[in-house]
Amino acid sequence: MIPPPPTHWPGLDGNAVGCREKLKMLAENHAEVAQVLQDAFEDAILMGVDEQAMRDVLAGIVAGLESPKRAS
Repeated sequence: MIPPPPTHWPGLDGNAVGCREKLKMLAENHAEVAQVLQDAFEDAILMGVDEQAMRDVLAGIVAGLESPKRAS
């Protein structure tokens, strides 16, 4: 089961993000990403990929995400 989005999104200053529009977008992004990952995971398992191997692949994708702040 995929956990719900966090109730607290920490900002750069250590305080919680409080803007309603930002919180709405973060929740929508969480739901979208969770669904895409779930679909990809299910597809892989149904095609015979080992569950732990697929979890490792997905974790590797997350670990390899590039920050837009480093690209500048």
